[in-house]
Amino acid sequence: MIIGILGLQGDVIEHCKGLTGLSVAVRLVKRPEDLSGIQGLVMPGGESTAITKLMVNAGLAGPVKALVKSGMPVWGTCAGVVMLCRGGLIGAFDATVKRNAYGPQIYSCVKKGHVKGYETSLSMVFIRAPKILSVSDRVEILSVVDDNIVAARQDNILLTTFHPELTSDQYMARYFTSMIG
Repeated sequence: MIIGILGLQGDVIEHCKGLTGLSVAVRLVKRPEDLSGIQGLVMPGGESTAITKLMVNAGLAGPVKALVKSGMPVWGTCAGVVMLCRGGLIGAFDATVKRNAYGPQIYSCVKKGHVKGYETSLSMVFIRAPKILSVSDRVEILSVVDDNIVAARQDNILLTTFHPELTSDQYMARYFTSMIG
């Protein structure tokens, strides 16, 4: 299994370390040809406007949309959530989202929360996180913290508004790899 990690900006290295720690091969995706042969794609946290511009300039927007539409598993964290939801560059996830919903960097925090199917609570790192405002009935809500949806899945797309790659708990990475098979 080879998982591509969008390598333009953001928590790229952290996702690489987490997935290679699970003995998964990773490939940085910076050009359309880097998508060839991958079985899943991670769209990491970072700055969604910058990543969107870089994806468009690199010619990745169309090919990534096509892969998501074809059913390839994709995991968006933080900025990746913004790009995958309605109104974002990819727009394939049936939810509305507000970027940087919790305020500036100084309001970043770590909270404990539970994810459906996992008995242990997770440390969830929120850094200028987006807020999922509404979802369709096609969306499975996986985690809610302080009345906010923080993890959800729709078919082949997994979203986490927090940064699981910044903790030692690999549950979300294992969940994503299980989506690939």
